[in-house]
Formats: sequence, C-alpha cells, structure tokens
Amino acid sequence: MIAREYDKAMLFMGVLSTRGFPESLVNKLETLYGPILIKSNPFPFDFTDYYVEEMGEGIERFFIAFTNLISPDSLADIKTMTDAIELEYAEEGKRKINLDPGILTEANIILATTKNRSHRIAIGKNLYGEVTLIYQNHKYNALPWTYADYKSEKVQDILLSFRKEYLQLRKS
Repeated sequence: MIAREYDKAMLFMGVLSTRGFPESLVNKLETLYGPILIKSNPFPFDFTDYYVEEMGEGIERFFIAFTNLISPDSLADIKTMTDAIELEYAEEGKRKINLDPGILTEANIILATTKNRSHRIAIGKNLYGEVTLIYQNHKYNALPWTYADYKSEKVQDILLSFRKEYLQLRKS
C-alpha cells in the first residue's frame, strides 16, 4: 500500500500570558505561520497554579487559530520555534508568555509537548504528540489525560468555533 498525503490541519495555539498579546508577537507569528484567523477573548487561567511561580499572578488564557492550513507532520518544528519565541519574551529567565501549539483536524485535537508519558508518541525533535480531545457526536470528548482547561466548556466552545472555521477553510 502506498502512503497518502496527510490531510491539512488547522494550526492553533493556546496562549498563557501575563503581558497580553504584544503586537510584536502577533507580527512574528503571522510572519511564520500566516494570518491569524481568530483570537478568542482572554479569560483568567485558574485551572492550575502550575505556571504561577514562573509567570507570576494574573495569567490569562486565550487561543489563536491561523488561516493557513498545515501538514500535521510540521508540529514538531512549530513547537521548537514557539519554545524559542517564548524565551525572547522572557524576563530574568522566566517566561511571561507560553505558546502551546496544536493541530485541529476533523477528528481530534493534538498538542505538542516536551514531556513523555505513556499515552504520547514521539513526533521528532525530542518532542511528543498527544491526542487531547476527540470529536465525536457533535462535541469534543476528553480523555483521562486531557488538561483541565481543555475539558472545560469555555475552551471546548472556542475549539468548536475553530473547528467550524477549519471545515470552511477545507471547503475553499
């Protein structure tokens, strides 16, 4: 059997920030990945205190999605680049902006991570991919390892709106 080309996916990023969304960051991301199609409204990130020591208080979460569809096999390269960008916005060695790239397909949400766990697979560049949500019965379904914020109705509503845009982009 001959391998087929991957279906294109929507690149999105979950962003944690104590510095908003600086125009310089918007420009950098759009230069690398194309126009930002959607940016969700920010909301307080109070699902965990994991990032408070590094980032400080007042962390906000928002999501962005890009117009240009990508090959899913580029996720490792994108994660490597976003990790480098985070360091550009760090202060005294501590991140103030956290960029978590993922891909959205018709069937699922996949996130890139540096941490290996039993349910993650290597995607290259010493990184791993994790199926975080599965789309089934007109909604996203969490898995045992899905992050608390991705289980929330608020985040799932955002991702469902991204999915609608993704399906429209695939048609055109």
